[in-house]
Amino acid sequence: MKAAETKMFKEAHQAPAVVERALRENRSEMELLGTFLRRHTPPFVLTVARGSSDHAALYGKYLIESLLGLVCSSAIPSVHTVYGQRLALGRALVIAISQSGQSPDLIEVTRQARRDGALTLALVNQEHSPLAQTAEVVLPLWAGPEEAVAATKSYLATLASLVQLVAAWAEDKPLKEALARLPEVMYKAAEAHWQAGLEPLVEAENGLVVGRGYAFAVANELALKLKETSAFHAEAMSAAELLHGPVALVEPDFPLLVLAPKDKPLPGMLSLLENLRSKGGHLLVASSESEALELAHTPLPLPGRLHPVLDSILLAQAFYPFAAELAVARGFDPDAPRNLSKVTRTR
Repeated sequence: MKAAETKMFKEAHQAPAVVERALRENRSEMELLGTFLRRHTPPFVLTVARGSSDHAALYGKYLIESLLGLVCSSAIPSVHTVYGQRLALGRALVIAISQSGQSPDLIEVTRQARRDGALTLALVNQEHSPLAQTAEVVLPLWAGPEEAVAATKSYLATLASLVQLVAAWAEDKPLKEALARLPEVMYKAAEAHWQAGLEPLVEAENGLVVGRGYAFAVANELALKLKETSAFHAEAMSAAELLHGPVALVEPDFPLLVLAPKDKPLPGMLSLLENLRSKGGHLLVASSESEALELAHTPLPLPGRLHPVLDSILLAQAFYPFAAELAVARGFDPDAPRNLSKVTRTR
């Protein structure tokens, strides 16, 4: 099997076109929604999601809290579906995110939220799914069929859609202008050559994916993909938390995939990289910045930068084809991870 022949690899390369379509098709609705939310500001935002979609929701939390100053929290569906508790969600904005839109717990939380007076928004790839039918506002992801079990293009379309929503809501003109250029830079990121990262990971069993801010949100997704497709036990770690205890895991050749885009956390990330070099771990550094790449044992360069909010999307875009290559190198089929199916239904 060749990585380039896998569905995951091919769908990752479809993502820029998917994002371009989603931004175009949803633009008018996003602008109207942004205007409504400025006039009727919710007291807080609640996200409802699982898996890769929940990692996208964490990225949305950073967007909403850092650009809008509103509290954004992730729902715990079992509070509703197992413990039977109803939360006071009146006037809140509830964003449900799903590729399939079929998981009963997400549907139930969204249904209760709408019944209790929240504005419910579904970002979903299947626009005729039960979740889409439950929410008041539906914005499709326009990813088309996604056949690989591991989500790629639907995840990236979700990130871009969340940026589009918040940029419209905040009337952030520079972010809107950068977002319009995102697909063309994603095409370049999809062709990033990260093959140098295969050797330190192909025989390893454990590692950390480290980031901060928007990059930490994306680190959660990258760690999940390493588990799913390569049976590599990776844990996402905030750079701010790493030195509080987990750094004890670091030993000679222990792999650390460090995400260091051009953003406000970058100075601290550079200090962390210098610290980690002294502890013997193997640093794989994904960045557009030369000062970060120079501290790496294995540099994983990005093709330039776009915007501090958007560069972490480029990291994920560059990573997905690499993840397919790593899975094949480790003897796995990235399209058929063991013990997994495409649609997961939980209560």
